[in-house]
Amino acid sequence: MIRVIIADDQQLLCEALSALLSLEEDIEVIAQASTSDEALAAVIEHDPDVVLLDIEMPGSTGDGIACAHAINEHYRGSNKTVRILMLTAYARPGYLQRALQAGASGFVTKDIDSKQLAETIRKIHHGLRVVDSDLAAASLSSGASPLTEREAQVLAASAGGANAREIGQQLYLSAGTVRNHISSAMAKLNAHNRVEAVRIARDNGWITL
Repeated sequence: MIRVIIADDQQLLCEALSALLSLEEDIEVIAQASTSDEALAAVIEHDPDVVLLDIEMPGSTGDGIACAHAINEHYRGSNKTVRILMLTAYARPGYLQRALQAGASGFVTKDIDSKQLAETIRKIHHGLRVVDSDLAAASLSSGASPLTEREAQVLAASAGGANAREIGQQLYLSAGTVRNHISSAMAKLNAHNRVEAVRIARDNGWITL
């Protein structure tokens, strides 16, 4: 039996996936979560075989990709291996690159049908990597993110309109350092202003809002 946790902030989708997967004889949904914090706590409590993680999920742990990294860190040095399957409604190439770097074993879009999803879970449970083919092709053509980790963090934090001082307080940086990171990100993305830089980075999946 493959023991699965589903994490998605859309409760109806989470419940629907759980109901559909529970029809499979070899898959058991043991927990559901709606935030990255709940997902990480559920993993620690239930020790699943596979975790389905939405990318754009709230929580202090971060988005789904950050949660994937935290889950892999939790098991680092142990004999247990948990496979992570990322689910997204947005086929953004940067999401795929970041998810694989975080240790995800699979990456599919939410329009996948239930039988394909079940088969994908089986494949990654047996150690295979499964990636949506269209998204893989787009990822190869778009290339890696030009942003440093800190530039991406600053851009994401600025998306809500916070000023440099407020962003600096959130990320423990000086206002001047924040402005430098934003200027650098704008130059790398060939953006005319901060708003455009955020849009370009988000559309490519290089940041998650």
